Amino acid sequence: MVKLPIEKIEKLWPKELRGARIGAVLHPASVLPNLAHASELLSQASMPFKLAALFGPQHGFLGHTQDNMIEWKSENHHTLGIPVYSLYSETREPTPSMLQGLDALLVDLQDVGARYYTFIWTLYLCAQACEKKGIPLIVCDRPNPIGSTVEGPVLQIEYKSFVGLHPIPVRHGLTIGQLAQQFKKEVFTQLDLIVLEMDNWHPEIEWESTGLPWVLPSPNMPTLETALVYPGQCLLEGTNVSEGRGTTRPFEIFGAPWIDALELAAELKKADLPGVFFRPLAFEPTFHKYRQKLCQGLQIHVRDKNAFKPFATTVTILSLLRQLYPKFFAWKAPPYEYEHIKLPIEILLGGPVDTYFPGPASLVESIDPTR
Repeated sequence: MVKLPIEKIEKLWPKELRGARIGAVLHPASVLPNLAHASELLSQASMPFKLAALFGPQHGFLGHTQDNMIEWKSENHHTLGIPVYSLYSETREPTPSMLQGLDALLVDLQDVGARYYTFIWTLYLCAQACEKKGIPLIVCDRPNPIGSTVEGPVLQIEYKSFVGLHPIPVRHGLTIGQLAQQFKKEVFTQLDLIVLEMDNWHPEIEWESTGLPWVLPSPNMPTLETALVYPGQCLLEGTNVSEGRGTTRPFEIFGAPWIDALELAAELKKADLPGVFFRPLAFEPTFHKYRQKLCQGLQIHVRDKNAFKPFATTVTILSLLRQLYPKFFAWKAPPYEYEHIKLPIEILLGGPVDTYFPGPASLVESIDPTR
């Protein structure tokens, strides 16, 4: 059974920071194994510090912004009476005024192991802010739910954005604590970083063996299976193909009104991709692309997660969609995640689109649900 550092925070808390006023960056999956939220523990009077402020990443401290790229505003906590600062609004980096009066900043976020997942870039910007202010950054480590496997291209720095601020692979294979240590070593060399480690954890341990509950870290990451496919399927955000937002299985299912599900399934079967089965289906998204429009598509069923390669799988899917439906398939035009020049698919890939998808392709400014 993996023991999280948040469970033993009193024992692990640095002696030199006893009595400190701290801020904590949390989200809905910042829970203890008994499912109590970390804020309940951190706000107790017995703690060796004073919780003075809370911060939340994309989708909100409460995980309440369902759709993608929806900003949320800072507010006061309804019971604790302390500020809850938004790090996905007019700023994504804690400002000096947010950090005013704080002696340290604690981060306890559950990542899902993919470069596009913005919580690690909230960590990155918190490291930057703490280095500027000269206060410690304390990171509570948590397991990478999809393991230590590395896959996909390393970000080219000229393609950096809020879905990639530092050169790491798409599937990075690291825990959030390991990423914090990498960021310090390679960028924030003057940062006072303290990583609180897990007990009984090793890189090869599977999530199911940790004994930890799965709690949605964001509204469209409902299951471990979602996390497994996400390093590939997030690429669909850069296209006019629905990535399944507005359904109960986002990223695991995908489609569009102009796809022939049986045809696409047959072509993918010929591709003989490892560890995966594609099941034809139809769906009507309740929001996002093609809202309330009948779509045909596929559900990805991962049969062998050790053999399954999510990035390579989705690259194959996109290549086939371009080949089979050239009059309909299109790349989404900017903006995307605060990038207004480069194509969304390029900042997701972390490099030029032609590297993986050579040849002409049309652009679509928006996906009209009535189309």
